Amino acid sequence: MPNRTTDFRSDNVATVSPEILQALGRANIGPAAAYGDDEYSRELDRRFSALFETEVKVFPVSTGTAANALALAACARPYGGIYCHEVAHIHTSEGGATEMFTGGTKLIPLPGDGFRLQAQLLAETLAQAGIGQRHKPQPDAISVTQATEHGTCYSLDELHVIAELARGNRLRLHMDGARFANALATLDCTPAAMTSRIGVDILSFGATKNGCMNTEAIVVFDQSLIEGLSYRLRRAGQTWSKMRYAAVQLLAYVEDDLYLRSARRANALAKRLEAGLAGLSQARLVAPVQADLVFVELPEPAIAALAAEGFLFHRRSPTRIRLVTHFDGTDEEVEQFLAAARRHLN
Repeated sequence: MPNRTTDFRSDNVATVSPEILQALGRANIGPAAAYGDDEYSRELDRRFSALFETEVKVFPVSTGTAANALALAACARPYGGIYCHEVAHIHTSEGGATEMFTGGTKLIPLPGDGFRLQAQLLAETLAQAGIGQRHKPQPDAISVTQATEHGTCYSLDELHVIAELARGNRLRLHMDGARFANALATLDCTPAAMTSRIGVDILSFGATKNGCMNTEAIVVFDQSLIEGLSYRLRRAGQTWSKMRYAAVQLLAYVEDDLYLRSARRANALAKRLEAGLAGLSQARLVAPVQADLVFVELPEPAIAALAAEGFLFHRRSPTRIRLVTHFDGTDEEVEQFLAAARRHLN
């Protein structure tokens, strides 16, 4: 039987990294200026500018939905359009937050192999967008998810082409990086190579799924977006009074590459699941495993039996489940699941 920590529902079920808890303890001494005027918040901009090899402004926020919706609100007009993949989190799982915070911007979802936007279809769609026609939403932004909702990653070449399309059509490029570190670990490149050198204008920088307690960040590369975003954050209740506790989490997260080490651990567990499931004749992997997400088709009786044993996961259809690994998972948990899957698929 699985132990109490065998939970593949989400990477949000994970604990907080010990290094981050220790950093919070060190910051929890004496008074500090409020609303981002503290030493940790000032250091955050310097540290992330070094990380991304260009000047950036960092705005901590409490959730990934807030990061995505408010970042895109800074990029799009109420009568504009934002192009995204049809399974993008902003389209399927954020309750219309982007539409609300933008004042009505239309999300325009597109299909794409590998759960990624395809440059050719995007170019064709933009060519027919009806720029200047008041009957149609005006193109304002492209949003890419890295890694995607199904755990696949855009290659750097794919991102370059999409960024060129954005520039050529005077659109902003937003990256939903809820699993930014997982994608970075897979591509084995620098943060700058996946963002600033390509031409990303604004990034939702995920941290909670990978060891932080309760903070995400909006990283702004295009300095012209900063002022408008700062007012939107205040109106949305996302300007923290005790900002030092958000800033110190993010500083500890990137210190000594903690974020990459944690992501590599989660990715390795997912690859172990992938290898084990690939050897089962009745299991069909839905997508290549390039982050910490595994989508697999199994016979419904096997899914029911696994759930009855106490394994926790989410169903995406009667025969499809999502398994998510996390940085504090163990090899034993993965082996428990695979052993049970073998029993129920014989």
